[in-house]
Amino acid sequence: MIYRIGEGFSPTQAQVEEGLAAAQFTECLPSQEKSMGWVPPRGEEHGALVEVVAGQWIMKFKLEARMLPGSVVRRKADERMAKIEQITGRKPGKKQAREIREDTFIQLLPQAFTKQATTLVWIDPKARLMVLDAGSQAKAEELLTSLFKAVPGLTALQLATVSSPAASMALWLSGKSSPGSFDVDRECELKSTDDMQSVVKYARHHLDIAEIRQHIEGGKLPTRLGMVYEGRVSFTLTDTLQLKKIKFLEGVFSTETDEDDRFDTDTAIATGEMGKVITELVEVLGGDAA
Repeated sequence: MIYRIGEGFSPTQAQVEEGLAAAQFTECLPSQEKSMGWVPPRGEEHGALVEVVAGQWIMKFKLEARMLPGSVVRRKADERMAKIEQITGRKPGKKQAREIREDTFIQLLPQAFTKQATTLVWIDPKARLMVLDAGSQAKAEELLTSLFKAVPGLTALQLATVSSPAASMALWLSGKSSPGSFDVDRECELKSTDDMQSVVKYARHHLDIAEIRQHIEGGKLPTRLGMVYEGRVSFTLTDTLQLKKIKFLEGVFSTETDEDDRFDTDTAIATGEMGKVITELVEVLGGDAA
């Protein structure tokens, strides 16, 4: 997900490091449903929480949650309520049933397995650009809430362009305009705008065909489109301006890099390439929306 940082944001690396240090990740306690916080992006214990490579800031957010299926809680709670009914001869009321379910959840929580996930954050201070490697809006909001609290004065809005991605993708597929330095790849999804919301998907398929143009003329709009930037980066553009399935193509990364330097080298290359992708993508979509 791509965000444009609000003007006036100019803290130092040390200030951001200090803010994130107060919100470092700690593992879930037995009675804790969820825990989240910041960890060193290099993966080194006690390492820096903000890595600066070629002027780009890299951070990593970690989330741990206990996986307790609702079906298990309901079954155990129902067993407890059945025993109460057997002993007292009456079924627990709504309030008591709710309390039993809540108490059952608390009792079972320490026994639940935990699942961990991390999300990388890339900030380009000069371009006022922030990119989250988050697959859903909910994950992004959790991360942003923690980041804004840790770094006072930081604000950001999801990137928006003058021309909507869906409208632009429709023009590109219809051959009515060019996507600039990008090539249309071999994957797309089109969805109707009526109540039926019918969907047509193409995978590993040439898209310069009359059938797709007919779908667009019939009212379907692209919601996903595979694209390639200068033969170096492939990705899927969505109608909400998200970039998914990002892949750096052969020749982008050097295979001769020393293991000790790999983080810095890979970060510099990846952010350099993606910076150009995002900048040119915004241009072909008409520029930043006011």
